[in-house]
Amino acid sequence: MLYPFDCITEFIFVETALAPSDVILIPGASQPQLMKKAALFYKQGLAPYILPSGGVNPSLESTEWDFLKKMGITNGVPEGAILKEDKAQTTFENASFSLEVLRRNGIYPKKVIMVCKAYHSRRALLTYQTAFPKETEFFVSPIIDRTEITKENWFLTEDRIKTIMTEVEKIGKYFGSHIHNWVK
Repeated sequence: MLYPFDCITEFIFVETALAPSDVILIPGASQPQLMKKAALFYKQGLAPYILPSGGVNPSLESTEWDFLKKMGITNGVPEGAILKEDKAQTTFENASFSLEVLRRNGIYPKKVIMVCKAYHSRRALLTYQTAFPKETEFFVSPIIDRTEITKENWFLTEDRIKTIMTEVEKIGKYFGSHIHNWVK
């Protein structure tokens, strides 16, 4: 152990190996890197669909879904391969609304690739694991967003420390009430 907070680093920043999956999920955000990576995986044949999720975002002139859809098309993904969820305003809504969209399209995913922001990866993973059936296997592929926060640098500035500690707090608030359901 190099630093006493290494356990926070290992907990917050999730990245797994990838495998062919039923869909690529993107929790809502206005980061083009998310769709660029998802498009790459799509073109590599890792999944037949991409489902970006996200409603109205004040920093965009549209929904996060529309922004990400346009990025996908720009990056060579056929429009028909991009499923639509454009109402979500929270990570929990991203997960539950995405599951509804998949079911409406007759997709019952056993394996899922999630492309998300690096520092949001643990919370996103836990959220989707809470909303999706227990047997769904998740593969996580994070991106470095405009904050440039990574597992190697989050502890070097006050702003980055604050961002990560806010994630730690949110995880406690979001999931404390779900633990008893996971044990059943």
